[in-house]
Amino acid sequence: MASAHAHADRDRHPFAFVAERLWLDFVNTDATARGTDALYDFERFVRWLEAAGVFDAERAATMHRRAKQQPTGALAVLVDAQRVRAVLRTLAERGEHAHDVRVDALGEINRVLGRSAGTRRVELRADGSFARAFVPVGDAFAGLLIPVVESAADALILGELGRVRRCADQRCGRVFQDETKNGRRRWCDMATCGNRAKAARHRMKLHS
Repeated sequence: MASAHAHADRDRHPFAFVAERLWLDFVNTDATARGTDALYDFERFVRWLEAAGVFDAERAATMHRRAKQQPTGALAVLVDAQRVRAVLRTLAERGEHAHDVRVDALGEINRVLGRSAGTRRVELRADGSFARAFVPVGDAFAGLLIPVVESAADALILGELGRVRRCADQRCGRVFQDETKNGRRRWCDMATCGNRAKAARHRMKLHS
């Protein structure tokens, strides 16, 4: 188990939203992306959902309170989220060319959708923007993964898997949706991986 010091160190690093799609940003929280699992406990999962704009600070606070009241339920949700994330990682990396991977992901998406009862609505946020929301009926934990799996479902429905890329930096496992016109985006983020590659090329020129 990671120490409290290790957790505090990771907490200083903000979540990265560079993938252009919610489901891919969710995939990028796993250990493959940067060596450590960004969602190592339920509190971090809720913080990620809030940072991603899935719900606001009020609902995040409600989830934190509910987790303290029902720690077993919160842990079950976290384990399920990690299971879904692993399936979506495979979909991102192999889904375009592997029919069985798409079928497995479809089954997981429908499993999550099928067990979650609630109401979908559009909410007005404090900053004046609008956002879709899912308000669960009964189990407050049940709907937490709905926006993520709906984002993945959109990728299947809209045929977007052909534009999913893995960062060209071999040390980085992030995936992203390539929205460029020519389909040649290589880096998850130019400010990190892209600049690191440019610096490496510069060093090679200096020593050549």
